Amino acid sequence: MKAGYSLRALAQALDGKVSAQAIGKYERGEMTPSSKVLLALSKVLGVSLSYLLDSQGIELTAVDFRTKSGTTSKDRARVETAVIEWVERYLQIEQILELDGTHWQKTFEPKPISTMAEAEKLANEVREYWQIGYDPISNMTELLEEKGLKVLIVELPERVSGFTCLVKRRDDANDLPVIVVNKNHTLERRRMTLAHELGHRLIDPEGLSPKDEEKVANRFAGAFLMPQSHLEQEVGKHRESLGYRELISLKRIYQVSGAALIVRLRDIGIISDSRLTYLFQSIARTWRTEEPEELEPEERRGTYENARRFERLCYHGLAEGLISFPKAAELLRCPIEKVEAELKGSKSLDANPHQ
Repeated sequence: MKAGYSLRALAQALDGKVSAQAIGKYERGEMTPSSKVLLALSKVLGVSLSYLLDSQGIELTAVDFRTKSGTTSKDRARVETAVIEWVERYLQIEQILELDGTHWQKTFEPKPISTMAEAEKLANEVREYWQIGYDPISNMTELLEEKGLKVLIVELPERVSGFTCLVKRRDDANDLPVIVVNKNHTLERRRMTLAHELGHRLIDPEGLSPKDEEKVANRFAGAFLMPQSHLEQEVGKHRESLGYRELISLKRIYQVSGAALIVRLRDIGIISDSRLTYLFQSIARTWRTEEPEELEPEERRGTYENARRFERLCYHGLAEGLISFPKAAELLRCPIEKVEAELKGSKSLDANPHQ
């Protein structure tokens, strides 16, 4: 079941308040738990009472984890449960504001891709359809949220780097794509993960092995974040050598990892295979495991390019009187006092009394 518990294990965690058979009936809708049992379930599962009471019939499908080896089924189940609860809250505020949160600006139906050239072309087609030109993307998270995808940036188990899935509701035929990335990863890696997962939403994997599908999605991500035409303007169409400071400047322009940048330069023929090998043996020898001059300070990990739309919608509803302070606090999972301060701007007023 959700959260990685078996029925028997969950019954044991509830200290005998209810039997495994009864829990099974709750899941199937054959019985309704008492308020005491609901409180106990909420505590053990780490979810809110609203999640247990106000389910919108949401389930995750096509869950595709990007994980290191050793990820347990319990890790996955608990992450999936957290995502479902978050999506429940997200859809609640969208319904209150009468927003259609079940559609995203999908460029087209997934396309069959079999070559790297086709992956490059697909990335360019997405940029053209979304009318974002070929300049570097300043905020990848904001772009995807603007186009209707749900993005969740949270602390995940160390072994889980992120995943993509589809949210299905019983009363809606449209599947909603959700991308979840690990807050503990660098900004460079999170941006690449978002672009990679966007590729998975747009590429038809039919006929591709899992390994080839990952390669094609990686190529799409590199092309989407570092368009060939723009990169050639910055670097030139062919280079015999590049130095450390130039590479760091380029990674800052495109906000990607140093390693991803070097691979991209090789992929589009700006540098040769032998030059790529030389770079990874010299000035970039540690870049595959240690990011050079990270864009986001480690002490602020996960704060740059964070997903803000859900929070913004909650304060929209609160300002318009469509939800109460307690409801906003429940949706945002924070104290009412903080919600009030954020709405009124009391912190900023105290810090800037003359404004």
